[in-house]
Amino acid sequence: MAQSHPNVAAEVKGAKSKKWKVSNDQLLPLAVFIIFMAIWQFGAQIFQIPHYILPKPTDIYQAGVENWVNLRTSVLTTITEAVVGFVCSVIGGVAGAILMASSKLLEKSFYPYAILLQTIPIVAIAPIIVIWFGAGMSAIIMISFTIGFFPMLSNTLIGLNSTNTSMINLLKLYQASKWEIMWKVRIPSALPYIMAGLKISCTLAVIGAIVGEYIAGIGGGSGGLGYAITVASTRLQTAYLFACGISAAILGIVFFLIINFISKLLLGSWHESEMNQTN
Repeated sequence: MAQSHPNVAAEVKGAKSKKWKVSNDQLLPLAVFIIFMAIWQFGAQIFQIPHYILPKPTDIYQAGVENWVNLRTSVLTTITEAVVGFVCSVIGGVAGAILMASSKLLEKSFYPYAILLQTIPIVAIAPIIVIWFGAGMSAIIMISFTIGFFPMLSNTLIGLNSTNTSMINLLKLYQASKWEIMWKVRIPSALPYIMAGLKISCTLAVIGAIVGEYIAGIGGGSGGLGYAITVASTRLQTAYLFACGISAAILGIVFFLIINFISKLLLGSWHESEMNQTN
């Protein structure tokens, strides 16, 4: 019995150390945020910076409350456009990568053009999309799809081509078909790469929706965050402009956290990228 006490004490000490580390991981960013907000608030007051140049955090909060109905409508509109564009980019990107990975001829023929199109700024493509699809939600969704499609295609294709050749050769030895190898080996092994593409595309979909709203936005009470930002900037409503920008940032963070949670569910039990590392 006496020999078990040191082990118990070590376990208790390790648990306390881990708990303290978790607390630090949570408290330090919160402390930095509070200090930053305090400097912003009191610095603007001390130096008497005009509110139309740099509004205080309290001014931004007040502007968000006063325009809550319009802000909520704008956020919901942008969510709809971003989600539809993101889902389409996931389906199109994964399907395109599977087709290219199943045929080297297709990959060598089309993948260079996918890389080329990825380098073109979305603001250069957006006006063309508006001409083709017309102003409104269809063009915005298409812009959101375009900006999220190529990361999904590239990441998924890299994952499919990174499959362990020993596993592929083993299935070939058992006379498995090309599509059986794809569904049973290549796609599961590419799942970490697919999740990485999802994390990139989900935030880009929000950016694409807002860029689309700048160029082909729906006006009036149905406008998204991009339209609201444009109107606020023309009217010098700087506090509300900040509120819209912060709402867009929060929206992107929420999208990322949702995908990150799904990634932990799918990969947490077997892949090192999501497994809890213990010392």
